Amino acid sequence: MKNIRASLIKIGHAEGVSYLLLLLVGMPSKYVWGMMLPIKILGYAHGFLFIAFVILLAIAFKKMPLSFTATVKVFLLSLIPFGTFFIKKFV
Repeated sequence: MKNIRASLIKIGHAEGVSYLLLLLVGMPSKYVWGMMLPIKILGYAHGFLFIAFVILLAIAFKKMPLSFTATVKVFLLSLIPFGTFFIKKFV
């Protein structure tokens, strides 16, 4: 149970950091310098981490004593920019 909780928090933070990198590195590289590779790499990484986060959240809902309301709140936080940094309160 603790491993799922810790993993969910870690992946949530990694997903939040990947979003920050996408905004602060990927977007300027695309629109200022015209380089597409950084945004492609960071976009794929961010997408992978988001999908992993949602799958792990579903596993946590099944295996942990995580209520439906808490699961929905955590999922909604994952849709808000930087929301995954605040999921510890609900998990």
